[in-house]
Amino acid sequence: MADKQNVTIHSSRTAYKGRYAIDEVDFSFDRVSRPGRIEHARREIFQRGDSAAALLHDVERDVVIVTEQFRLPTYAHGPGYLLEAAAGSIDEGEDPADCVRRELLEETGYKAGKLTRICAYYSSPGASSEKVFLYYAPVRPADLVDPAASGVEADNEDIRRVEFPREEFLDKLSYGDFEDGKIIVAGLWLKTQPRKGKPAAR
Repeated sequence: MADKQNVTIHSSRTAYKGRYAIDEVDFSFDRVSRPGRIEHARREIFQRGDSAAALLHDVERDVVIVTEQFRLPTYAHGPGYLLEAAAGSIDEGEDPADCVRRELLEETGYKAGKLTRICAYYSSPGASSEKVFLYYAPVRPADLVDPAASGVEADNEDIRRVEFPREEFLDKLSYGDFEDGKIIVAGLWLKTQPRKGKPAAR
């Protein structure tokens, strides 16, 4: 793997600042395919911060719980209304696990306890700085403390809980029915954990 010291940042400026920011960067770096350097490449970076997400699994009913909401960036190419793993932006200094517990409560009404970290990955490393911290969140029916939860009204969120029995969820995953990367990665992980949420053999 290339050494970070072989990267030179010549300049960086914020070209746009709104809810998120876009930086323009001029940089040079050592090649990885052959000797030499790429000099003064220019790129834009979408600075949207890191996020945390979780696949919610009612282990008593063996039901996977996801969210549905309208996502404008997906509207032009479909579907607009997207099934997703519950997720949200990590506040400055916030632990990713604390973030995902907060988001699960706001979006689904479930109070999650112990989480299993699945992985952390960059969502679109060619353009975005965002790293996604992905978890598995086992819950039980008693953990649904706010059945009316539908997101944060002040942020114009409108979120619906959607439930799938585990086998139906895994079938939809196999058929390519999901378009949210968080669901796909976490679902493939769950597929390798056949005993998760199932009673122990007697």
